[in-house]
Amino acid sequence: MKLKNQIKIALQVFLCVVIVIHITIKDYFYLSSLIFYATPLPLIALGILFLLLFVKVSTRKYYIVTVLIILGIWVKNSYIQTTSENISEGFEIVLWNAYRTENFEDAFQENESLPDVMVLIECDEKEYASIQKKYPNYHFQLTEEAIGIFSKTPIKIHSNTTTKQNVTIVHFSTQNTYFYAIDVTANIKYFREPMLKSVISEIKTEEKTIILGDFNTPFESLFFKNFKKKYQHAFTKKGNGFRETWFWNIPLLSLDHIWVSNDLEILKTEKISTWKSDHSMLRMTLKNTAIEK
Repeated sequence: MKLKNQIKIALQVFLCVVIVIHITIKDYFYLSSLIFYATPLPLIALGILFLLLFVKVSTRKYYIVTVLIILGIWVKNSYIQTTSENISEGFEIVLWNAYRTENFEDAFQENESLPDVMVLIECDEKEYASIQKKYPNYHFQLTEEAIGIFSKTPIKIHSNTTTKQNVTIVHFSTQNTYFYAIDVTANIKYFREPMLKSVISEIKTEEKTIILGDFNTPFESLFFKNFKKKYQHAFTKKGNGFRETWFWNIPLLSLDHIWVSNDLEILKTEKISTWKSDHSMLRMTLKNTAIEK
């Protein structure tokens, strides 16, 4: 009985601390960021439901009300509803963390078509040469950091940088549009603030610019402030459903992002669920006139 009471108190204290962090400082400090990222709202709700096993029946209703409030906040902030647009003549861009086990062919199958541009993070090198031969009229690039790029038109690589903060940034252009493919390490020893600042510092263009990749940082992070000021978040702007792209089709964290300069018009952004990776695929369609010279 004593052990049960200790578990209850410890869990209550932990959940209270977690909720306070979510409401106030979020990921402002390194230690708070570790807690903030590890405890998305659905997991907090589950933790409170678990507490029902340890509390008196007469008090359970208060815990259930708290769970409903937390889930309501989560749905309000994460579930996106936007109007549909005609995308038949659009410019299609696909982003996917390929989990180091999937390659371009797997990505084409998941997307069910060849997009205009595709960026794969953690792309598998397997059969890369044979895939190139299979699609001789298209253009491929695969970096040493396992960032794969596909385009129906020629690709120009402007730079390939790994910053001191262990962020890989590949700057390329195609279709008269600038792209920055981003891979932020998931290693928890690196603080996200300098990492995301290093991404912003590497952006050399302002117009017709798309920044996309696995940021390993949720949309709610304080350190996306500059991104939200300067760019459109593709899924928030024109998505439908839960914004979160991780983990294994369970909407826990929105780690994959597509940021778009304001001169480009987003028609639609879709999240494609798949069991081939722990990350969902993102497919964004731009208005074609936005990429014309």
